[in-house]
Amino acid sequence: MRFRSAEWFYGRDELGFQHRAALRSMGLDVERFKGRPVIGIANSWSELNNCDMNLRSVAEAVKRGVIAAGGLPLEFPTISLGEEFMKPTAMLYRNLMAMDLEETLRANPIDAVVLLCNCDKTVPAQLMGAASANLPAIQLNGGPKPSGNWHGIEVGSGTDMWKYWDEYRLGKISDSDWQELERCISCGVGACNVMGTASTMAGISEALGMMLPGSSSISATEAHRLQVAEASGRRIVEMAEQDLRPAQIMTEGAFENAIRVCMAIGGSTNAIVHLVAIAGRLGIDLQLARFDELSRSTPWLANVKPSGRYLMAEFHAAGGIPAVLQEISPSLRTEVLTVTGKTLGENLAGAVCYNRDVIWPASAPLAREGAIAVLRGNLAPNGAILKTSAASDHLMTHTGKAVVFENYQDMLNRIEHVDLEVTATSVLVLKNSGPKGVPGMPEWGSIPIPAKLQRAGVKDLVRISDARMSGTSYGTVVLHVCPEAAAGGLLAIVRTGDQIRLNVTGRSLDLLVSDAEIERRLVSFQPTASEHLRGYPRLYIDHVLQADQGCDFDFLRPKNAAELRFVAPVVGRS
Repeated sequence: MRFRSAEWFYGRDELGFQHRAALRSMGLDVERFKGRPVIGIANSWSELNNCDMNLRSVAEAVKRGVIAAGGLPLEFPTISLGEEFMKPTAMLYRNLMAMDLEETLRANPIDAVVLLCNCDKTVPAQLMGAASANLPAIQLNGGPKPSGNWHGIEVGSGTDMWKYWDEYRLGKISDSDWQELERCISCGVGACNVMGTASTMAGISEALGMMLPGSSSISATEAHRLQVAEASGRRIVEMAEQDLRPAQIMTEGAFENAIRVCMAIGGSTNAIVHLVAIAGRLGIDLQLARFDELSRSTPWLANVKPSGRYLMAEFHAAGGIPAVLQEISPSLRTEVLTVTGKTLGENLAGAVCYNRDVIWPASAPLAREGAIAVLRGNLAPNGAILKTSAASDHLMTHTGKAVVFENYQDMLNRIEHVDLEVTATSVLVLKNSGPKGVPGMPEWGSIPIPAKLQRAGVKDLVRISDARMSGTSYGTVVLHVCPEAAAGGLLAIVRTGDQIRLNVTGRSLDLLVSDAEIERRLVSFQPTASEHLRGYPRLYIDHVLQADQGCDFDFLRPKNAAELRFVAPVVGRS
C-alpha cells in the first residue's frame, strides 16, 4: 500500500466500509481522496496559551494548501504548553505533549503531519514526538507578536519586563506607569518578540531543516504568515508522496548546524536541553562538550534582545535565519537535507542580510565566540550552562562566598530581607529546582538582585542553580547544574559562606571546600521527599533524565537501533 492510511480505508472490507463511512459522516467525498495521503494537522491552539492564539487561522491556511495539492487534511488538537499560566512550569509537560503527538500519529490513519507550534515548549515537544513517530513532518510556528511601545520606547516581552520590574521595585517607576507598561508589553497574540526560547526554538527548527526557509521569524500578524502556512500545506503532501521523513532531515550534521545557529543568534539556554532531547529520540547522543566546542568556533551575530538591542521584527526584516546561516555557511554542514527536498546549501542560494546593525557579519561579529558556555568542575561534573552574551564581563572570572537558598520558597522569603548577609561579591545559590526537585526544572534560575544591593549600584551577581532561566532573561546566571541537588549532586551540600569559583574562560565551576569536608557532607545528605506520590508528576520524577540528557524520560529515549522502530498498531476492530 502506498500510504499507511490505506490499511484503514482500503484494507479488510468491513473495516474499510466502517472507516470510509466515518469520513462521509464528516461531509467528505471519499472518492475524491482515494489514493491520496491523509495529512494530520497537529494544532496546539488553546485559550490557556496566548502565544498560540492565531493557530486556528494558520490551520485553515494549511488546509487550503493540503487540499490544493490533493491531500486530505484532518486537524486534531494536542495539549498546549503555555508559559504564562502553566505551573510550576510548562517544561514538566513537554514530554507528555511529545507522547500525546506520537500516540495520536501511531493510532490514526495519518500519513504525514503539519506541526503547529509557537510557545516555548510546544516546538521541541512536537519535534520529539515527530522524531519518534518518524512519519513525514513539517513544522510551522505562529510567529512573534508585534512590538509594543511605552512612553515612546519600543518594549520587548519578557526582557523589558525584568528590566522595568527592577526599577519598579526600587521606586523609580510609579504604580500608574507600571500598570501602563502592563497594557503595552503584551500588545497582541504571538510568541515573545525577543530572542527568547520561543523565537530561538523556531529558528532552530528552521536550521534543522524542519521549517520552510525564512518562515520562523515572520510576525504572527503578517499576511505572509498565512501564505507560508498554505505553502507548508502544499509541501507536506509532496513530502508524503516522497516519503521524506524526520530521520532523513534531523541528522547529526543538522543538529550541529542548529547548535551553531543557536550560538550565532544569542539563543536561549533552554535550547540546549531541548536539542539534546530531540536528538536523543533519533539515537543521536549530543554531548554538552560538543555544544561548547561549536560555540568556541561560532561568532555571535544577532543584535537582538535580551543580548542585543533589537526585536524580532527587525531581525526578520534584516534577513532572519537564512541571513545568519549564510554568514556562518563556511562552518555548516550544507549537504544536509531539509523539508524542501533540497539541501541546506541549495536553500541558502540568494540569502542576504539587509541590515548590518541587526545581523553583523561573521568577519566583524558582536563577539568572536558563541553566546553560550558549558562549564564543568566539582560543582557540575556533568555540566552547567552560562549565557555569556547576556552576562557581565567583570564576573566572568569570580570567586565569592555563597548565599544559599534551600528551595524557591526559601529564596522568595529571604531575598529582600534586610538582614540577608549579601554583598556585591556574593554568589547566590538556589537548590532543589531541577528536573526531579520541583519537579520540572522551572525558570527560577534568574534569582533577583536584592533591592538593597541595587540601590547601592549593584546590577549583577553570579547566580547558580539547577533550574533553567527564561530565554528573555539576562545576567551572570549559571544554570542546569548537573547532577541536580535532588539527585545528590554536590549542589545539595553547598552551605552559606562556602567559597565558589567561576572561571568562564577556563570553563570551570568549583566549590572550594576540601575533599574530606565534601565527603563528610555527602555521607549525611538526605534528599527531600517529594509530595507527589501518584499521577504524572510521580511518573516524571521516577523516569526523568538529568539536564545533560535533555530531561527526557528514560523509556522514551532509545538505547539501540531496535528501540528506534516505530511500532504501527494492529488495524482491526476497536
